[in-house]
Amino acid sequence: MQHIAVFCGSKNGSNPAFLEATIALGKILGEQQKHVIYGGGTIGLMGAIATTTLEYGGTVTGIIPGFLNSIEKKHQFLTDFIETTTMHERKKLLFEKSEMAIILPGGFGTLDELFEMLTWNQLELHKIKVVVFNVAGFYDHLKQHIDWMYQQNFLYIEPAEQISYINTAEEIIPLLQ
Repeated sequence: MQHIAVFCGSKNGSNPAFLEATIALGKILGEQQKHVIYGGGTIGLMGAIATTTLEYGGTVTGIIPGFLNSIEKKHQFLTDFIETTTMHERKKLLFEKSEMAIILPGGFGTLDELFEMLTWNQLELHKIKVVVFNVAGFYDHLKQHIDWMYQQNFLYIEPAEQISYINTAEEIIPLLQ
């Protein structure tokens, strides 16, 4: 696993553990010399994952729709930068360039990206490993709900076959092999 998409908030959230975990993950990805593909901004957890990965020796591609440049503040020090016209084009490129996706805490956009990944995997449009970084239990309720959807026979694939959960940055290391 060399090319890792990271989906996360353009805000830091209310719990300092979110930023701390993002920095810890960026450090590991950088030290492992991974290539991170993410949303292209400098703010929030997005900016932290990019900056930290670069600081520790990794490479980073940012993909951002032009209309978000002023909102998410385009990162100026990336290895590569792609500007798209639409969010759909951005997500398509993120998926095409990745072998794994790590989901950190975030809002609607992060959940949109998570569920599109899972849906495309289920439809066999791609097979990208999905890892949810459950920082400070942020995704506990979502995990329960996804398991409930499976129990109620709305999912075609058992969630454990599609989603890995980690609680610390160090737990990503064996999944990167």
